[in-house]
Amino acid sequence: MPQESHDQNFKNLLADFPKEALEWILPEAKETFGDVLKIEFLRQEPKKRRMSDAHLALDMPILFSFEKGQILLWLVEFQEDKNRFSIHKLLKYTTDSAEAYPKATVIPTVLFTDRKKWNKNKDVIRNIDIRFGGRIFLHFEYVFLKLFDLNARDYYHYDNPLIKILLPKMNYEPEERIEVIRQALLGLYRLVTPMLFDKYSDFIDIYAKIRDDERESLCQEINEHKKEETAMFMQYLKDKLRQEVQQEVRQEVRQEVRQESLSESIKIFLEVKFGTKGLNLLECRIKDITDTGKLRTFMEAVARAASPQEVLNFIEAEK
Repeated sequence: MPQESHDQNFKNLLADFPKEALEWILPEAKETFGDVLKIEFLRQEPKKRRMSDAHLALDMPILFSFEKGQILLWLVEFQEDKNRFSIHKLLKYTTDSAEAYPKATVIPTVLFTDRKKWNKNKDVIRNIDIRFGGRIFLHFEYVFLKLFDLNARDYYHYDNPLIKILLPKMNYEPEERIEVIRQALLGLYRLVTPMLFDKYSDFIDIYAKIRDDERESLCQEINEHKKEETAMFMQYLKDKLRQEVQQEVRQEVRQEVRQESLSESIKIFLEVKFGTKGLNLLECRIKDITDTGKLRTFMEAVARAASPQEVLNFIEAEK
């Protein structure tokens, strides 16, 4: 696959799941800054220092605003070919971004996506450290993540669509291949909308290099899973409806109990204040009131009234 197409695939992935990516790759952000309130995708290409400079393209600069007021500028670069990576270019991206967004915490991150074991003698440069005379003149590092260093089976239980999509890019034994693809597709199906599933099942297809016979078997399993999910969803709706009906019945019973209790209290109050005659005069009016709020208002009127007639006048005025 051309590098340009590969880059675009991963840019799309991060554009659709920026929050999920941050929670997985940089969980300290939420722990430190709280929940994300706003996500903004910035222009990809930083300004040139001189017109003759070559274009410097950032893969995916994302600006996160958090509930505690902090701003984080996350610079994410994807590399399928480690030989194309330059820590010095990344340093330029980072300093340019820090200058453009002085209030933001700028964190550079590089995802190496090739499914190869690297020769230890040919690793990428992880940091730049310039010291002299006990002084540090420059220290620069970035968040390093090589997908092939991760064992796919360790991530089956993660409910994160980004991780499900990337499972085929992780490390696994040849005999685990079908299970990895199955976990990726079924896991993704459970976590995203049908539109996103259609979009990223293609991503999984491309990077897992699914064969026709495997695809047919997996499609059949997903269809069976859809039937199961539909049945489970219908049962969920039935259970929810039953719970709502039970809740309504309980509320009605409680309402009736409250009304009866309040009505009895008003009757006692009337008899104490106006005697048996006053109670007999007003009791039939109490029976006509079914609203708890109106019963409370009626009781307040009784408390203020000097005679049963004043209570009757209040009732007539309320009609």
